[in-house]
Amino acid sequence: MKKLTAEWDSPLFIQVQAQFETAAKKLCLDENLFYRLRVPDKALIVSVPFRNDDGSIRVVPGYRVQHNDVLGPYKGGVRYHPLVNLGEVAALAMLMTWKCALVNLPLGGAKGGIQIDPGLLSRGELQRMTRRYTSEIVNFIGPDVDIPAPDMGTNEQVMAWIMDTYSQLKGYAIPEIVTGKPVIIGGSLGRKEATGRGVVYCLMEAAKLKGFKLDEHARVAVQGFGNVGSAAVKKLEKIGAKVVAVSDVHSGVYNPRGLSYRALTDWVNQHRRLEGFPEAETVSNEELACLDAEILIPAATEGTITPQIAKRLKCKVLAEGANGPTTLEADRIIEERGDIFVIPDVLANAGGVVVSYFEWVQDLQNYFWNEKEINKKLFEIMSTAFQAVHAFAVEHKVGMRLAALMTGIRKVSQAMLTRGFYP
Repeated sequence: MKKLTAEWDSPLFIQVQAQFETAAKKLCLDENLFYRLRVPDKALIVSVPFRNDDGSIRVVPGYRVQHNDVLGPYKGGVRYHPLVNLGEVAALAMLMTWKCALVNLPLGGAKGGIQIDPGLLSRGELQRMTRRYTSEIVNFIGPDVDIPAPDMGTNEQVMAWIMDTYSQLKGYAIPEIVTGKPVIIGGSLGRKEATGRGVVYCLMEAAKLKGFKLDEHARVAVQGFGNVGSAAVKKLEKIGAKVVAVSDVHSGVYNPRGLSYRALTDWVNQHRRLEGFPEAETVSNEELACLDAEILIPAATEGTITPQIAKRLKCKVLAEGANGPTTLEADRIIEERGDIFVIPDVLANAGGVVVSYFEWVQDLQNYFWNEKEINKKLFEIMSTAFQAVHAFAVEHKVGMRLAALMTGIRKVSQAMLTRGFYP
């Protein structure tokens, strides 16, 4: 096995590459395809200078990585976070390739990011940085080449600035350059909630498979109350499940009688964090993960389910709303335990890219669907993918994570073999 090259050297990339190598070995993947798919097609590193409110100039590193486009244009989010680096972005781009293939989208995997804490920027600074980043990568992206979307630390407003900057540079409005933007400028209904809804749709399929109901007896703990976690809580409450614990980056809250989505949202809107929420007791993120709840949804950042936590988990179903929340060693422990049904990230959180695809298609044809149509199509795609992954897992006697990865990798490799090698 060739040694990992230094430029990609990060914990998440090592983890994602190890997962790929395990799946590829199980698939008996052609050696030439193996070495081609274990690293990205292209990577761009840019310096992003922008003006602070005090007039000074700050320079931060920015990235855009394109992993594979054999099935269609590159697709992936843009992340603003102080720990963003080339390896993390490359890992997420690779995961996106398998994810798009798994849910049968004609798209490939990409990811971007800027190494900064957006919470420390004013609105003006955030806008100036975003527009400069867009201008630096303008020749690397395009509606038929690479379509960005929101991720951690970015939102629909950031996507609006990217869309406007790209359009200004090209000379006319190009809404299809990004997805996850406001509806008023070509965004799709249902996009903001899509990832969280997709997680719950997978849970609904798991409930049917395992013979339990998502009612008041199904206690759920959600790690993360951002875009993914909050949407999952909202949908779970609507279908009757009992959310007993929720956390953010600062702390968590727990109430065995259940938590109200509206009360949580109102509190966060007012105080910007869950800490101090009066209708629950305070718990740490680690304590939340180990609560006596049937379902755990890690929907925060990668690496939150460590080996120490994996040994103490009491959940029966682990639905990964975040990318890479379970470390390699923790995953081995969970597999050895054999009492936890895992819905892996590459499947569970695919709802976001599915509705991003819907948005891209609607922009291209200038014809928009209503939210009911979008949610119906999303459910059909997620349930079909879940059933296909489970069938593969049963047939090949592997876990759900390996089954999901093998399904996506096999489709990508078959497409590459069919297209052939150039020149």
